[in-house]
Amino acid sequence: MLEQMIQISQNVLEKCLGLEGKEAFVVVTDDVKKELAESLYEAGKRLGAEAMLMVMSERERSGQEPPAPVASAMMQADVVVCITEHSLTHTQARKKAAAAGARIATMPGITEDMFLEGAISADYSKVKDLTESVTELLTAGKTVRIEKDGYVLSFSIAGRNAIPSTGLYLIPGESGNLPSGEAYIAPVEGTASGRILIDGSVAGIGRLDSPLLLTIENGRIVEAKGEAGAKLLEILGDGDGRLLGEFGIGTNDKARITGVVLEDEKVYGTIHVAFGSNNTFGGTLSAGVHIDGVVKKPNIYIDDQMIMENGELK
Repeated sequence: MLEQMIQISQNVLEKCLGLEGKEAFVVVTDDVKKELAESLYEAGKRLGAEAMLMVMSERERSGQEPPAPVASAMMQADVVVCITEHSLTHTQARKKAAAAGARIATMPGITEDMFLEGAISADYSKVKDLTESVTELLTAGKTVRIEKDGYVLSFSIAGRNAIPSTGLYLIPGESGNLPSGEAYIAPVEGTASGRILIDGSVAGIGRLDSPLLLTIENGRIVEAKGEAGAKLLEILGDGDGRLLGEFGIGTNDKARITGVVLEDEKVYGTIHVAFGSNNTFGGTLSAGVHIDGVVKKPNIYIDDQMIMENGELK
C-alpha cells in the first residue's frame, strides 16, 4: 500500500504540479495527516526535488492561518502541497506564497481512500476545459439564482472574477485544491437573500443524513434548520463567518460524495456555497473561518439563463 501511495504521489507531483529535480518542495501537514504527507515527501525526494516536510499542530478550523515559520517556508518554495485536516486554501499564507511564485496544491481532509479512488483519477485536461468554460460564464454574469425543492436563493456576482480550480498548477503562482475540478466566485457581500437546501455535505460536519435548510437575509444566515444546523452556526461563530462568501460549481466527473468536502464540492452535478472568508479570491470578508456546504442536482440560473438543470450543465 505504501509503495502504491508513493507512486500515485509521484504521478500527482509530476502531472499536476510539474515538480522537477532540484526544485524546493515543501509539504505542510499536521499530526492528523502526517502519514499521508510522508508519501508525498518521499515521492518528492524520488523526483530529485529538495523536499521538506513541515508538521504543525492541527488547526481548529478551515481558514485559520498556519504558524509564521510555515508561512515563511511556503513563500520560499517552488512547489507547496498542504495536506492537512483543516483547509489552508483561504489563508493569507497560501495567498502570499502564490504571489511569491509558488505552485500550490491544498488537500484539506484528504483520506487514503480519496488518494486511491475517485476524483484524483480524473482526466485533468478534460476537467480543465470544463472548469475554464464555467469560470467564463460566472465572470461574465451579474446575478445567480439557485433553485432546489421549491427553495430559491439569489445574489449578485457583478464585477467579480471567478476562479478556476483545474487540478493543473504548472505556472508560477497557480494554486488550488487537489483533487480538483470547480469554478468559484465571491458573491457581492450583503446581496444574498432567500433559502437554500444543503443536502450533500458540510465541511467540518461531513455527509448529511438529513438536509439543512438555511435562511439568508442581506447576505447573512439568520436561521439554520435541521440536525446539523446548530453545529454549523457554532463553527461559523457570531460574526462575519455567517456571511455568504463563495458560490462554486463542481466539474469533476470522477468525484464522489464521501463526506470530505474537498472531494464533495468537486462532484459534477453539484454546486456549493460557503460562509466566511473570501478576501483571498476577490471578496472583502476576513472571518478566520470558511465552511462549504454541498447541494446535489439543483437548477442554476445566471442572469436568468438556466445553465444547470437538475445537476446537468447545459
